[in-house]
Amino acid sequence: MPRDNSLKSILIIGSGPIVIGQACEFDYSGSQAARSLREEGIEVTLINSNPATIMTDSVVADNIYLEPLEPASIEKILKEHKIDAVLPTMGGQTALNLAIKCDELGLWEEYGVKIIGVDIAAIEITENREAFKNLMTEIGIGMAPQTTAKSFLEGKKVAQEYGFPLCIRASYTLGGTGAAVVYDEADFEKHLTSGLHKSPIHEVMIDKALLGWKEYELELLRDNNDNVVIICSIENFDPMGVHTGDSITVAPAMTLSDTTFQKMRNMAIKMMRAIGNFAGGCNVQFSVSNDEKEEIIAIEINPRVSRSSALASKATGYPIAKIAAKLAIGYNLDELKNQITKTTSALFEPTLDYVIVKIPRWNFSKFPGADDKLGLQMKSVGEVMGIGRTFQEALQKACQSLEIGRNGLGADGKEITDQNKILNSLEFPSWDRLFHIYDAIKLGIPFKTIKEKTKIDNWFLRQIEEMINLEKDISKFSIENINRDILFEAKQKGYADRQIAHLLRCLESEVYKKREEFNINRVYKIVDTCAAEFPAQTPYYYSTFELENESVVSDKKKIVVLGSGPNRIGQGIEFDYSCVHGVLAAKECGYETIMINCNPETVSTDFDTADKLYFEPVFWEHIYDIIRHEKPEGVIVQLGGQTALKLAEKLERYGIKIMGTSFDALDLAEDRGRFSALLEKNNIPFPKYGVVESAEQALELAKDLGYPLLVRPSYVLGGQKMKIVLSDVELEHHVVDILHELPDNQILLDHFLGGAIEAEADAICDGENVKIIGVMQHIEPAGIHSGDSYAVLPPYNLGDFVMAQIEDITKKIAVELQTVGLMNIQFAIKDDIVYVIEANPRASRTVPFIAKAYKEPYVNYATKVMLGHNKVTDFDFKPHLDGYAVKIPVFSFDKFPNVNKELGPEMKSTGEAIRFIKSLKDPFFQEIYSERNLYLSK
Repeated sequence: MPRDNSLKSILIIGSGPIVIGQACEFDYSGSQAARSLREEGIEVTLINSNPATIMTDSVVADNIYLEPLEPASIEKILKEHKIDAVLPTMGGQTALNLAIKCDELGLWEEYGVKIIGVDIAAIEITENREAFKNLMTEIGIGMAPQTTAKSFLEGKKVAQEYGFPLCIRASYTLGGTGAAVVYDEADFEKHLTSGLHKSPIHEVMIDKALLGWKEYELELLRDNNDNVVIICSIENFDPMGVHTGDSITVAPAMTLSDTTFQKMRNMAIKMMRAIGNFAGGCNVQFSVSNDEKEEIIAIEINPRVSRSSALASKATGYPIAKIAAKLAIGYNLDELKNQITKTTSALFEPTLDYVIVKIPRWNFSKFPGADDKLGLQMKSVGEVMGIGRTFQEALQKACQSLEIGRNGLGADGKEITDQNKILNSLEFPSWDRLFHIYDAIKLGIPFKTIKEKTKIDNWFLRQIEEMINLEKDISKFSIENINRDILFEAKQKGYADRQIAHLLRCLESEVYKKREEFNINRVYKIVDTCAAEFPAQTPYYYSTFELENESVVSDKKKIVVLGSGPNRIGQGIEFDYSCVHGVLAAKECGYETIMINCNPETVSTDFDTADKLYFEPVFWEHIYDIIRHEKPEGVIVQLGGQTALKLAEKLERYGIKIMGTSFDALDLAEDRGRFSALLEKNNIPFPKYGVVESAEQALELAKDLGYPLLVRPSYVLGGQKMKIVLSDVELEHHVVDILHELPDNQILLDHFLGGAIEAEADAICDGENVKIIGVMQHIEPAGIHSGDSYAVLPPYNLGDFVMAQIEDITKKIAVELQTVGLMNIQFAIKDDIVYVIEANPRASRTVPFIAKAYKEPYVNYATKVMLGHNKVTDFDFKPHLDGYAVKIPVFSFDKFPNVNKELGPEMKSTGEAIRFIKSLKDPFFQEIYSERNLYLSK
């Protein structure tokens, strides 16, 4: 069936602010769907309240509504635009729930809007666990013994019937909210009450826990002709009992027999057909018994794109959201082209000749007292993906991508040897269980014990054991006498030079030199969806150690953009926004653009964003090899957050050009001594401070600075380990704590300006001219991290005298630092004096917010300045904002119910929303202003 030509204007609903369980994978899906529809000449209107995403940018859609995701906003859009259809499957559970609510209110019917990509009945049946179970029974699909309960008494009755352990899952929730595995009655009562409260329809499903069974997911696409393709099979490394968003996952499935896979495939297609007759994407989850019977049962089906479909898209190169959007407007799969080969049909199932490993990224350190055990409720804030020719190579690359202070899995001297701690971790998984499995095997804990406690398939455990055996062999050599074969094997298994250097007791550079002697070099392979059966037109690469290199270097002038790695608190989707704009601006300046990043959820790692994508860890060795291969004009580090910025020193040392602000200027801003000297020279006020390296020095300095003190390590992001202390005891304790977690790190002590007002400015500078693009005033007083503060653009009560100081200081610092590109400066204002807290010569969290509020492409301008293509004076700045824009921090505390929700200098928010108000009399502003001191903690 060709496309439905009656659809000329389509509304896409986004997923709102980033929260745990619903992250930037929906920004990726929504952006891809919008581009896919616009290719067809369709007008795309988009609603989303998240200002940090590329999805809510004018490069993505025709009409953008940065509005709260509620029916009133939808009605406003329907009154202003003739909308023919709504596509609600690209915005996660938030979008689906809003579409249902609007349907119940009769809005779609009233305005003649069709729902495409899914039908309401399909959503209803998959969310209503009782109805879903009945349907599965009807079509002969096995499920775990389960019963729904709508009251405490009903739940207790089910528990008596089934016995423990049990799973409780709340209906109509996302990210496993309200879900838990319970082992005894006391726990059961607590989680039953919680689940009933968290379900919007006050219903839970209680099922017999199939702990230790294996878990799999299939990603499906179906068209109007009922053609179905399985895009990807994904196997969870962690067995049942850990939410799939918190599981390490592997694609394709590794330990599944072909017979069982075919059975699972048929079951998935049967399930998709049974829930409704719609064209679009679907994610189906299964459990398989961990014995030779391989009994399969269904867990759930999601009739929309999901976190897994973002992963499956990146894993296969098959753009699920892009094709799903075209199916939603009537196309059939055989009418569409494979987006990678451009010659074959989209009606095919991708074949992988490589392995993908996804590892989640957690932020438990931000939530002292949080239960860090993994279960049915998702707790991770981001994820990384490694691509390799083998599971071992992909696993090492994923571990190198995590940015948790490890050089990969093992071989870095950081393993633990406390047997009790290891055994506990194996049985009750937390974020570091993978590393503890390695430690257990290395320590010699019997294989049988590891298997019993983790229930992880033997194949995976043996793969890790094999790696440890290789390490033992390598350790017998020195850098002088190691042979080529063993070094080549280590590189093929994904070991970094610095891991090998640790095993050989030498320097990383010596291993690199030895590799060159032996001619052991990285080559780059194409992700082509078809195991190289057809030539790929899309340059999407991963590295490995083989002979043939598939990445052909052009003779064009090139720019490398370094991405920001996995999302985490303090470094989120705003840097993906900046990277995408950086790539687009560099293309406009005539450069071939090369993107390096390892985050599967982002638009920056879409295969058609940059001219070439290297899906690799943002890890020195990988970056250096790509740069040596591509020989770019330079590297942009300002757009990838602290991750990219931290690599500036290495780039400088190796003689690689940094585009824009020089390494010396970046370092000057981070080096408190040098930066304070610059401020002093320019008569710019700053709080009294000092730098210490031990608790003794800190106590001595405190006598001079006086309490309260703001204590923080240098070179960190998101206020990591930052705290306000009021006494010697607190100071000593916190300094010792920082040095334990971040050894060899300098610690900054500032006299804290209690009761001050906080503000920040963002600017673009070309080394001489400065344009301040926005000044934001925080609503909460100083002491709450800027990422956790409500902030207002423009400021609401700073006064001309203070604003003049802010503008003067911003311009002075930008020029003195010889900034070329973006800069963010944080201020504290007390008694009408403006003090500088810090300056960051890079893209900040607030840049996308300011760009959206003023409707100006600031990152595009800044990138052109970094590239030396333009001066600031070349641009015609025309910011437009009626009234004020308020930045609203969004938290995910519901995932950590026992955590203290007070806010302080360490950032805890996972996302943000934007709200436009006409005046300060707006009830929304009045309310948040009245509560500005409520959450401040020391």
